[in-house]
Amino acid sequence: GTASMLELESGSNDPCSYMLTAVVLSAMSGTASTGSIFYMIFAQLFYGILFGCLIAFAARFILRHMHFDIAGFIAVALLSYTVPSIAGGNGYLSAYMVGIILGNTKIKNKKSLVNFFDGVTGLMQMLIFFLLGLLATPSQLPRVFLPALAIALFLTLAARPLAVSAILAPFKCRMNQQALVSFAGLRGAASIVFAIMATVNETSTGFDVYHIVFCIVL
Repeated sequence: GTASMLELESGSNDPCSYMLTAVVLSAMSGTASTGSIFYMIFAQLFYGILFGCLIAFAARFILRHMHFDIAGFIAVALLSYTVPSIAGGNGYLSAYMVGIILGNTKIKNKKSLVNFFDGVTGLMQMLIFFLLGLLATPSQLPRVFLPALAIALFLTLAARPLAVSAILAPFKCRMNQQALVSFAGLRGAASIVFAIMATVNETSTGFDVYHIVFCIVL
């Protein structure tokens, strides 16, 4: 049960983080109204889930009736992100939905494809960290280290355990299970990617958000 819970959280973290980042940046710009923010949230969720399911079921039908090699799966993965994004939906959520549906579907040569995408995932993770490192300026890190350390300690020891406890306590989850979810579910690279969105946005926070988040992740 705990493993499935962490798997669900791991997959849903990025869509929710992206949506919250987009909403906060829109609110900070001062141009977004309450109605537009609610519509943005609705569009992110609705179109993300809708296109994710449509693309997954269409891909399942095509992959079952036609022979494709790895390139066919790559095309599905790219479409699952780009199509809903064009419509204002959440590409991360759509890709997650497609992965869940196709992951539980019997497809030819599925085992070899899973191994291939595991390798691609590892390569992309290395590429992300490499690019993020290129954007960091080491001389800026000592200046934000103490604020970043305070935020990291608060998130790790207070905010996340309290949030997890508030969600799982009504379901009578044991304390050791809550503790495992609190600490095993901490994530890293995606938060730096979203920090870049805040940094390059026209709205300035007055803080070095990127390097603060970079220190927190480290």
